[in-house]
Amino acid sequence: MPVKIRLQRHGKKGKPFFWVVAADARSKRDGKFLEKLGTYNPTANPAIIDLDVDASVKWLQNGAQPSETAKRLLSYKGALLKNHLAGGVRKGAITEEQMEEKFNAWLEEKGGKIDSKKENLTKEQEKAKKEALEAEKAVNDARIAANQPEPEPEAAAEGQDDAPADAENTEAKEAPEEEKAPATEQETKEEETK
Repeated sequence: MPVKIRLQRHGKKGKPFFWVVAADARSKRDGKFLEKLGTYNPTANPAIIDLDVDASVKWLQNGAQPSETAKRLLSYKGALLKNHLAGGVRKGAITEEQMEEKFNAWLEEKGGKIDSKKENLTKEQEKAKKEALEAEKAVNDARIAANQPEPEPEAAAEGQDDAPADAENTEAKEAPEEEKAPATEQETKEEETK
């Protein structure tokens, strides 16, 4: 029975989620499988891959052939490297301890790369949020400035008081003499100079 390591689709329409499975090559894509090896969520950034490396290596050593996508996932998580190192142990080229040291060193390096990518993504998101906030503030300030009424210039208002008034305006402005308050000496002097 030929065995394939492949993806089995789950999840909603437009939101894929995959299981990584070892299945008979003749079975349907989403049909029966022999063993579930892990999961793959491509919608997250970076993609979330949860894989049982030891079980994957066991299937690879027993002759299972991975599909193209499954091969990339196995390579990303180090299953292909561990299978390669296990082949060296079987041939006597390296010892079991050396294999574990090399694999752990590779895992640490890969973990550092993933962490740096996550940091860069968070920095880019924060920068984009900051720029959007600044642009929104600028738009709001412009909107507020456009909606405020323009204040009348004081110099123009003072200039109108100094100009000689028409006879009709002065009569309308002046109240009957009975209602007028007694004028001060300064006001009387100013009226005389006009």
